Amino acid sequence: MRYLPHTDTDRKAMLEAIGVASIDDLFQDVPEAARLDGLIDLPTKQGELQVERALGAMASKNISAGQAPFFVGAGAYKHHIPATVDHLIQRSEFLTAYTPYQPEISQGTLQTLFEFQTQVALLTGMDVANASMYDGSTACAEAVMMAARVTRRNKAVMAGGVHPHYVEASKTLAKYSDVKISVTDPDVADLSAVMAAIDDETACVVVQTPDVFGRLHDLRALSEAAHEKGALVIAAFTECVSLGLVESPGAMGADIAVGEGQSIGVGLNFGGPYVGLFACKDDRRFIRQMPGRLAGETVDADGRRGYVLTLSTREQHIRRDKATSNICTNSGLCSLAWTIHMTLLGERGITRLARLNHEMACALADRLSAIEGVELVTDTFFNEFTLRLPRPAAQVVDDLARIGVLGGVPASRLYPGKFEDLLIVAATETNTDGDLVAFEKALRGVL
Repeated sequence: MRYLPHTDTDRKAMLEAIGVASIDDLFQDVPEAARLDGLIDLPTKQGELQVERALGAMASKNISAGQAPFFVGAGAYKHHIPATVDHLIQRSEFLTAYTPYQPEISQGTLQTLFEFQTQVALLTGMDVANASMYDGSTACAEAVMMAARVTRRNKAVMAGGVHPHYVEASKTLAKYSDVKISVTDPDVADLSAVMAAIDDETACVVVQTPDVFGRLHDLRALSEAAHEKGALVIAAFTECVSLGLVESPGAMGADIAVGEGQSIGVGLNFGGPYVGLFACKDDRRFIRQMPGRLAGETVDADGRRGYVLTLSTREQHIRRDKATSNICTNSGLCSLAWTIHMTLLGERGITRLARLNHEMACALADRLSAIEGVELVTDTFFNEFTLRLPRPAAQVVDDLARIGVLGGVPASRLYPGKFEDLLIVAATETNTDGDLVAFEKALRGVL
């Protein structure tokens, strides 16, 4: 029996205080199609054994990423995570790690955050990295807000190839500020439209490489054009393994690099929790406006090395109106997993991993594009590319799943009403030659 302490009078008073007529009004931003109308079609009561059996039967209808040839990406990727990662993060000093308010008893947590920042900075070619974000999309949104604060401008230009989830997250934050976001046509492969949209009021331009379709971009010309107008360049990525081979955002002139770190140390996990990466140039203006936390190295009164929170601009540490974000600590365990996996790989390991991903994707692209009616539309790519199919891609994906191949993400799922014939396909080191053969055979069959 549930205990509900609020009376009808209490509820009425609270609703009046916030200015709504009913509790249902609180959910008006949720589309009606996404709302539950009535109870879920499940028995109202069952014994524990019956519940386990019923839910187990329902779950068995799904095909998990490890049960079939898997080529789904578009922002979340299946990679091998060494067993060592899971073993180490479960050590007691890490498993319950929280915000290190008291540095004298949180040296382990602070040191891992410091190592994490160092690895992120090296990988992105930047000078300074923070101690993680929620995920890549919120890191991107926070970067847009940071650029507006740094430049004191209120216009952001986002390339059409930026993942739609990153665009929507940025628009959500911008909705409650003065920042105006414009997005170029995602069907245009080059960055000319982005460069043309930069003016004297532009705070930043956001471009993703590899982008949502898998296309790689050289950011040098864009960086020069943006800097001439006083705008910052935010380079986003969804596949951090690509930075083992692709030139880093810092080397191409970006001011801020943001992205998703899930590919290293963090499983697919049904979409989360993930870990956002955020790094920038060594500029006092940038560092003071960077969201989240920054762990630093120092020495104690006896000259011994120690770690502290050098900057902490979240609302739990400073006045709420002065906070740059409300990034919390539940990504701490994911950032630890990322750090451990990256440490196990090392510099040569991440390069070799990236090479394996690229080689597997090239082999798959060659196989699939040789099928009659299938066209490879991505000129350059890392481990993800886009195909044009002779049938609607969503139907093809469903047909492939029915015969045991998870064959990618229809572009129309990310862009409703557009790109009906485009299929986004990802390959990683977890795929085998047998997987490639199975995908080719299955795709020939359903087409």
